Order: sequence, then structure tokens, then C-alpha cells
Amino acid sequence: MNLYKVDNAVIMAAGLSSRFAPLSYEYPKAFLEVKGEILIERQIKQLKEAGIYDITIVVGYKKELFDYLIEKFQVKIIENPEYNKKNNNSTLYAVRDILSNTYICSADNYFTEKVFESTVEHSYYASVFEEGETDEWCIKTDEVGLIKGTSIGGSDCWVMLGHVFFSEEFSKRFVEILEEIYDLPETADLLWEDIYMDNIDQLKMYIRKYPKDIIFEFDALDDLRGFDEKYVNSTGSQILEDICEKLNCKEREITCIKPVSKIEETIGFTLSVKGKTYNYDYKSKQLSEQ
Repeated sequence: MNLYKVDNAVIMAAGLSSRFAPLSYEYPKAFLEVKGEILIERQIKQLKEAGIYDITIVVGYKKELFDYLIEKFQVKIIENPEYNKKNNNSTLYAVRDILSNTYICSADNYFTEKVFESTVEHSYYASVFEEGETDEWCIKTDEVGLIKGTSIGGSDCWVMLGHVFFSEEFSKRFVEILEEIYDLPETADLLWEDIYMDNIDQLKMYIRKYPKDIIFEFDALDDLRGFDEKYVNSTGSQILEDICEKLNCKEREITCIKPVSKIEETIGFTLSVKGKTYNYDYKSKQLSEQ
């Protein structure tokens, strides 16, 4: 069995995280404090505990907020100048020169236990099992766990969730493909996972299965409230505080927050309070009942 010594880690933190409105309007999702720890700080510490010290954070949205991490954790920061024009394939393009035996991480993941290792057997995508219906990316594998395909949505299946490991061979071929297609108009909206799936015959990656209580990703405020009860009553969001004042309600009564977009720009969100639905316009700070 061949083992790859991990060279480095890339933490993707450039995106807007529009689904996490309204907190993401005020600061990047990477800076959520969960169970008393900042998400991105916890992940950096976990990487270092595994002996991985070469860590690069790719930033874009509110990039200046990440600067303190350089001195505090001795990490590197690289800007993705196209974070608001292209999907996350642009983040990997920004660090294409350093991809080798590399962990690819999302700044908004929360791991309850250690998931990183200094040596890894092969390229893999972390996965947890979802019982019942799901709209996540469901993984199809062969008998030895090699990923053969995916489907968006399914039932009782293993889904893509969490960190990824690129072997040196995987990185080399992925970068070659990415450079070939990067400037094509149709590439702009693609996730890096889309590019992987379109070339799965050339890019071997295995499933890495974890219990569901180890890897978490909070897509919306309601998800976070279910994991960290402090967010039920107070998020620290000035926007939600303003809404509470206008509607004479408590934060815990504000639910079902969903972003509203117009021509690829998030312009606000809808929310429910006491059985009524409201629209919040982010630019004008206006609240209106539907």
C-alpha cells in the first residue's frame, strides 16, 4: 500500500455564503463562533495537530478580515480576485501552483473529532450517510470504494460532505484540465466537483466514510441553531436585532430565512415570524410583509 505524505492544506474561504443570510452579510461564514470556537481557527488548529503546518487560506469576500490569521497561526493568504464572478473552481485555480498532496478544506466545516492525518492512502472525498431523502450529492462507488459517479439528490445514500484529499497525481491532472477550460464561458458557474465529475475517468478518487456526528456543515441559520443553542436566542447580528425591534419579536421567533437573488446578486432574504412571511431588502434595510 502506497502512502502519500501530506504536503499542505488549502482552506477555501472566498465565497459569499449567501445561503447563510443575514449573518454572512456582516462577516464571512468562516468566522462563525461555534461551541466557543471560531470555525476557521478550529480547523487550522486541527490541521496543525496532525502535523500539517503549510496552510493556505484563499480569500475574497471581506478579505481584510482574514489578515490577523497570518500572525496568529503563521498561515499564508492568497486572494481569489474572481470569487464573485466564478464558482469555487476559481479558488483552486488561484492556488493551482501549490496543489500537490493537498487537503482541500471548506472554511465553514466543523469537525467534532480529528479527521486530518499526516499520511494518506489515496485521493478521497469525505462522506457521511444520509437516511431518507436528501438533496445533497449522493456518491456511487465500486466494490473497493472508487467513486464512479454522483447524483444530486437521492435516498438512503452516502453524500459528499467535508474535506477532500488530492494526491500529487490527482492534482497534476486536475490542474491540467482546469487550465484548459478555465477561460471558457461555460466554466464560470462550475463547482470544482463538476469538473471532477466531468473527467472522472481521468481523476481517481475514493470515498472516505465517517459517522454522521463527526462532520457538520451549516447551510443556514436554522441548521446552526440545532447544533449550538446559543444561536437560538441571540446571533449578535445587527440586522436581526433591527428586525426584532421592528416586529417586536425575539430572535428565536425568526425562522425559515432564505436568500433572495436578482441577476446573480443576493439582494435580501425572506423570513417567517409568528406565522407571517416578510421580505428584507439588504440595500434599503426595508422590511415588508408578503
